Amino acid sequence: MTVTPDIDTLAALVVAAADAEVLPRFGHVIARGKADGSLVTEADLAMQERLRGTLAARWPQAAFLAEEMPAAAQQAALAGGAGGVWCLDPLDGTTNYAAGFPYFGVSLAWICGGQVRLGIVYDPVRRELYAAEQGGGARLNGVPLRLPERGDGLAEAVAVVDFKRLPTDVATRLATRAPFRSQRNLGAVALDWCWLAAGRFDLYLHGAQRLWDYAAGRLVYAEAGGAPCLLESLDGECVQELTLAPRTAVAAATRPLRDAWLAWLRGG
Repeated sequence: MTVTPDIDTLAALVVAAADAEVLPRFGHVIARGKADGSLVTEADLAMQERLRGTLAARWPQAAFLAEEMPAAAQQAALAGGAGGVWCLDPLDGTTNYAAGFPYFGVSLAWICGGQVRLGIVYDPVRRELYAAEQGGGARLNGVPLRLPERGDGLAEAVAVVDFKRLPTDVATRLATRAPFRSQRNLGAVALDWCWLAAGRFDLYLHGAQRLWDYAAGRLVYAEAGGAPCLLESLDGECVQELTLAPRTAVAAATRPLRDAWLAWLRGG
């Protein structure tokens, strides 16, 4: 029988690792490009190796999947582990981190039985720790987190939109006749999901998220009262299967806003 890791122990391990490996390097970062055009820093690699060892020591039956691993190793990890699978983005928002922009974090999810069961997202700059358990709610620094109830319409909404990865026609429509009040692109998917859960913006759109980007943050959003779909695509498909393929994500702070947002994106 698989034993669920203790979320408070898990949170403490993530915080300790980030405070030791990420914050001390911020402000004097050396980054190099990867084959896909993204960046990797010493902090990404140090966090990944530190948490790999720490998690293996406590939960040796769980497989380990992280962003800075070869694709074949990622696929093998996702395929199985007697104690579930750890899914880690050791430094979500590496481009921000390398540029000195203080919006980045660490994202760790525990996947078991094809579902995300636990999620931890830690923002070391603001010392904000988001934690969620499937069916057990979400918390921010230990305080229960719920999406705010408000009745603002699409025209009054603030959106976070990643234009770079969107289809050209959608990006053009958004750039020339956006249906919302204002738009941001913050650059760290896991924190984007958590900030949406915390009510800091209203609409979300991203064209290509990877599993390690969204697994933990999306659980925080869902457990704070967000839509139950793992991810929702531009065509309205409710995605439930966990894969390594990039996924589109559409979300909103309330169901009416989500319906209006999807309708607009689909040409309505």
